[in-house]
Amino acid sequence: MSEDTKIKITKQTTLNVLYTILGCFLSSIGLNLFLVHAHLLSPGVSGIALILQYLFKIPAGISYLLMNLPLFLLSYKVMGKRFTIMTVLGTLTFSIAFNLTAPFKNLLSINDPILLCVYGGVLNGLGTGIVLSNYGSMGGLDIVAAAIKKKHENFEFGTSSFVINIVIITFGAIFFGISSALYTLFSIYIAYFITDKVLIGFNKQKLVMIITNKEEELSVNIMKHVNRGVTFLYGEGAYTKIDKKVLYCVVTTQQLPLLKRIVRNTDESSFMSILDISEVHGNGFKGNVFS
Repeated sequence: MSEDTKIKITKQTTLNVLYTILGCFLSSIGLNLFLVHAHLLSPGVSGIALILQYLFKIPAGISYLLMNLPLFLLSYKVMGKRFTIMTVLGTLTFSIAFNLTAPFKNLLSINDPILLCVYGGVLNGLGTGIVLSNYGSMGGLDIVAAAIKKKHENFEFGTSSFVINIVIITFGAIFFGISSALYTLFSIYIAYFITDKVLIGFNKQKLVMIITNKEEELSVNIMKHVNRGVTFLYGEGAYTKIDKKVLYCVVTTQQLPLLKRIVRNTDESSFMSILDISEVHGNGFKGNVFS
């Protein structure tokens, strides 16, 4: 391995660690500043920690760390050293941040539960997304899911996560009332939505495949006016047995209307299919800012 490669790896690892710490603090601020202020819960193990805090005055950061200790052994045994190190880092940071930001619950004078659960969900989801996009983990369900997924490829984390969160919401309804449980459910949905957006990006790209009789002219027009590369894929009509060049092109959502107009003006008889793409890496496309 060259020195330049080692430097790049070290730099990337450092950024991963810094972003993981940032994500943990953002998530804990979202929980304490908004959700705890509204006496709401959060998804996963942190939600269980909040139940213990509300009922028995046990600091959520401490109970969260204690519940994760046995999971560290599972992580090391199944997932290996690197994943475990990042998980321990994330869990310790989140636990410390959870306790350090605990006084934030008294900072706001706002008592609108909708505003509190929305902003709490956004910050919690943003922090979680940043951690996950940097190969980190804040422990809890992440460890269990990763371990099971490694053993059983068809395992769906969403199902088990949903069941656990339903249990948490049910306890919330029993101890803190139906309203609290419903607001918690709304906040969890927002958190998952934001996490997903951080991981795959807000700007979805489009994969466009075009079959045309004017492939050379159309490809030139796309490259010239849309400023996107075009790749020829070689195909054959199943019925006609005629060889065809299929144009393969990836564009942003904003560029799609222009591309469609160019295709229509160049060859009205062309056939075009458009697919959503969650993420693109490569020349001309920006990756996730946090990864």
